[in-house]
Amino acid sequence: MLAITANDVKTKGISIIEESLNNQDEAIITVRGKPRYVVMTIEHYDHLRDCELEVALQKAKRDLVNGNFVQESAADHVSRVLALP
Repeated sequence: MLAITANDVKTKGISIIEESLNNQDEAIITVRGKPRYVVMTIEHYDHLRDCELEVALQKAKRDLVNGNFVQESAADHVSRVLALP
């Protein structure tokens, strides 16, 4: 993954990011030589969010199959949540 310095962003602006993302999905922005940020296209970000949501859906389905859920009224739910440490 290509690293872009914060100074390059400061001097060259968004064009350095656009240029970096022409050949790859993500680029790292370094600050004082250390990786600090990751930039990506919105399309790649949307893809990653879709992946996260798919994993969450699969976990929820697994919990249902395994009986790992609580069925209760809204009032009981609020009482249970308020009682948590």
